[in-house]
Amino acid sequence: MGEGDTLRRMKNQTPAVAPAPATGAQRLPAHADLNLLRTFLAVYRSGSFTAAAPRLALSQPTVTAQIRALEQQNGRDLFTRLPRGVEPTPYAHELAGQVAGPLDALAGLEDTGSVAAPVHLAGPSELLCVRVLPSLVPLVAEGVQLRVAQGLPEPLLEEMRTGRHDLVITTRRPRGRALESVPLADEEYLLVASPAWAGRVVGHQAPDDLCAALRAVPMVTYAEDLPIVRRYWRTVFGKPLNARAAVTVPNLYAVLSAVSAGAGVSVLPRSLCQDHLDDGRLALVHRAQEPPLNTLFLVQRPGAETNHDVIRVRDALRRAARDW
Repeated sequence: MGEGDTLRRMKNQTPAVAPAPATGAQRLPAHADLNLLRTFLAVYRSGSFTAAAPRLALSQPTVTAQIRALEQQNGRDLFTRLPRGVEPTPYAHELAGQVAGPLDALAGLEDTGSVAAPVHLAGPSELLCVRVLPSLVPLVAEGVQLRVAQGLPEPLLEEMRTGRHDLVITTRRPRGRALESVPLADEEYLLVASPAWAGRVVGHQAPDDLCAALRAVPMVTYAEDLPIVRRYWRTVFGKPLNARAAVTVPNLYAVLSAVSAGAGVSVLPRSLCQDHLDDGRLALVHRAQEPPLNTLFLVQRPGAETNHDVIRVRDALRRAARDW
């Protein structure tokens, strides 16, 4: 078989994508290979060749070679190489806008008839236990599978970029345009103590008087630098916190337990301590007119919507968060 016959056969076997016309003069080449476009989209969404490779079941050199091949076909650079990862060029943003919808739809068609994959969800451990998981119980009863992980915002978002998580709840909006997020809820923070300790500062509600009275109350925190407590002092009292931690514990659950047992005073999210306030195990030390708020963001991995159960979990969380 001659070289011309071979090329004709390869062309006939290579599926072509017919994208919507691009803006301006840019158009997707008609001969673009679907595999190259899938690789491009994975790199675009994950932010690096290395992170895209396991998602594609390819080696990193293969991913690099495929991106170079697509760049040669387009006659354009798609990514600017950085010390860590890559930055899409303006042309790459345009190309991603053209191919993301068709490729995601094609992936959904390929999965038709198969059992839905588990939904990988991550966020702060306390919020997951108190708010998130109870709101998802009905979906689990309907057959949705969940794989839940906990952690700090930046590590979880980095793991999402590598494809590990479908949805992440975080207290920080992700940087860049690769990960889209929507505000989910505002978390209110309260200054609380056991009723016995709270009784000792009753009547000292003026900021200066209350701060002076609280110097005699042990401070309980999950970190030596008291980040949440310092923020409360700065936001509500308008002054820096001049105190050291009397007790440091591993997490906010442990703070709640220690403060309820009478160890001292601390600042906790309302979602975590509301039940203790309702039944009298905790008392509100100060009722701030404008308590500090932390906005929770729901982040979805690009392409995760091809799993319909991800959409179900996302929508259920957004509905439930109205009452958080």
